Amino acid sequence: MDLATLIGVVLCLFLMLFGIVFDASVGINFGALGSFVDIPSVLITLGGSLMCVFASKSIEDFIAGLTAYTQIIKQPTNDTGAVIQQIIQLSNTARKEGLLALEEQARSMEDMFMQKGLLLIVDGTEPELVKSVLEAEIDATSARHQTRIAVWEDWAAQGPAWGMIGTLIGLVNMLQNMDDPSAIGPAMAVALLTTFYGSLVANWICFPASTKLKKRNDDEYTLRSIVIEGLLSIQAGENPRVTEEKLKSFLAPKQREAYDAANAGGGGE
Repeated sequence: MDLATLIGVVLCLFLMLFGIVFDASVGINFGALGSFVDIPSVLITLGGSLMCVFASKSIEDFIAGLTAYTQIIKQPTNDTGAVIQQIIQLSNTARKEGLLALEEQARSMEDMFMQKGLLLIVDGTEPELVKSVLEAEIDATSARHQTRIAVWEDWAAQGPAWGMIGTLIGLVNMLQNMDDPSAIGPAMAVALLTTFYGSLVANWICFPASTKLKKRNDDEYTLRSIVIEGLLSIQAGENPRVTEEKLKSFLAPKQREAYDAANAGGGGE
């Protein structure tokens, strides 16, 4: 589980609720929560903004985008260091036994992307074509991810807009019923709730989701770029130590230090 996501979302909720119920003069007042609940406002803001996003997507893309929220809760399983080490081991095997020796290892791989690249190499595919095929796959995968991310970005944009629509509806209703001055204040408060809900949807839910999904997409793109570079190095017959240094260039300084510490002595021959 991704603790950063969980802690951030939960603490945001806690701080918001604390701000609502805390009153410096009387202390904690849980009764204040009732002033922030209005079902019509929820339907206008959340329902309206979500249905507007739905209308702009296909059913499949909309559902896939919403279900992608579970991905920001899960801890990513990508281990860049382990992938680099796997590539170095494959490079050593290729130098000692030839490229054809990689076919058996490729068949047993769980990583379908690396498996595809290895099998293309074993089949004698030209390096430029191998690179083209694999890059086309990661571009297509990234495009699918962007479609899901767009659901949250669009909802973040629509939430405040529909909050303002709800506020305008509330103001129109209030101005048409001004016979009782004592009712103006409560009516205004209810009208403003839709703006509150719209900001809440955008800043508490949608923006964190879209940002985290973008980060996951970028990380996967980088990892697969490392795989492509490593496989092309194997096909070119480069020294495993050279390949390792090349792949380490994709790592941030701290990641590189951690990799070197975990693989003291190097993985090449």
